[in-house]
Amino acid sequence: MTNLARKTAIAGALAALCLPTQSAGQLLHQPGDGPFNWDAYDSFAAANDFSGQTLTVLGASTGVDKTRLEHVFAYFAEATGAEVAYSGSDSFEQDIVIALQAGSLPDVGMFPQPGLAMDIAARGGLSPMADGTRDWYETNFAAGASWADLASFPGPDGDTRVYGTIFGTDVKSLVWYAPEVFEELGYAVPETMEELKALTDRIVADGLVPFCLGLGAGAATGWPATDWVEDFMLRTQPLEVYDQWVNHEIPFDDPRVVAAIAEFGHFARNDAYLDGGVSGATTIDFRDSPNGLFEFPPRCVMHKQASFIPNFFPAGVEMGVDVDFFYFPAYAEKDLGRPVLGSGGLATVMADKPIAHAFMEYLQTPFAHEIFMSQGQILTPHLGANPDAYANDTQRKLGEILTSATSFRFDGSDLMPGEIGTDAFWSAMVDYVSGAASAAEAAAAIEARWNEIR
Repeated sequence: MTNLARKTAIAGALAALCLPTQSAGQLLHQPGDGPFNWDAYDSFAAANDFSGQTLTVLGASTGVDKTRLEHVFAYFAEATGAEVAYSGSDSFEQDIVIALQAGSLPDVGMFPQPGLAMDIAARGGLSPMADGTRDWYETNFAAGASWADLASFPGPDGDTRVYGTIFGTDVKSLVWYAPEVFEELGYAVPETMEELKALTDRIVADGLVPFCLGLGAGAATGWPATDWVEDFMLRTQPLEVYDQWVNHEIPFDDPRVVAAIAEFGHFARNDAYLDGGVSGATTIDFRDSPNGLFEFPPRCVMHKQASFIPNFFPAGVEMGVDVDFFYFPAYAEKDLGRPVLGSGGLATVMADKPIAHAFMEYLQTPFAHEIFMSQGQILTPHLGANPDAYANDTQRKLGEILTSATSFRFDGSDLMPGEIGTDAFWSAMVDYVSGAASAAEAAAAIEARWNEIR
């Protein structure tokens, strides 16, 4: 980058931090109204007064997602007398690094995933959370140790500390299905992976196709396959092996990883199991792939995809009637608990100021989670949050999957280096599903690429 280009980029990042924003936002509910923990809000308000101060926040959320956050921030402003100046950026990952280089970080950074936050912490750009935060996670979040681990990184001195608050979560360990088909043919929702495999074979025997699967996503083709593999890693191996795999502390072609890929292949490399067969799976766009659930007769009966997939369902689809979901089950014989794969945002203190640390305390209250939940789409593992605050029954059921999890792990490909998680992993899975490579060959290709970038 030339000096002129660097100065221009830095100027853009600084401008992003100073964009005019709706400081107060809008209070969605008046005090005392709705299924919210107003006692927690009142206690926080009584203990914090930052009148006349402004908290600067930079995050990746824009559009509707930005509006949802601003509604949450409005209550912090109301409670403390402070203003919250939030700037959302589509180029957050670049902007936050440039701001670090320029010495102009915001008070709070809201990272869409923990990987970049880990890098910023190592460079001294984050301030550790208060002592006792790990205990707070273990007390207040389902599978709390898992969440504390996600927010814990080595600082510039090499010591590992908790550096943030998880706020806003998605679930990926889901299977969507057509309830009418299940009811008419007498299918029961499978409780174990063994039962899911047996159900898959029964569906074929009944003359139907078990799964919709689409790996197409333009330049990102192949990414849906990585979620399957990550879920199988969590269901076939202990958590520490998953973490070692994500951090490349074991090679990508370790036999345990190859075995997880092969488990994915049990479903994805069988023409009889897939709408459009194997060739269709590698070309159908993931946004179109669930459509087969809603045709008559259905082209497929089940679809494994994350909690965001209803955004791509055809108009008029009624949740709980035309489609429902169940937890992607674990193996009964493995005894590895009830792991959940997903993603989540991480709020961090970047300026060591009382107002920034108070903002983290606010985001830890059940009230803040409830206001976020009430706007739809966002889930939480916070055990103190009232599930009645969810916008609808679908969100509430999704939230129950989080709160009943015995462990949680972040989408592994998002934590890997970009050349691996968002390139080599994707393309190797397409080769595997298409039959161009075996599980061992696909894993070896990814491992070779990882060694090239060391």
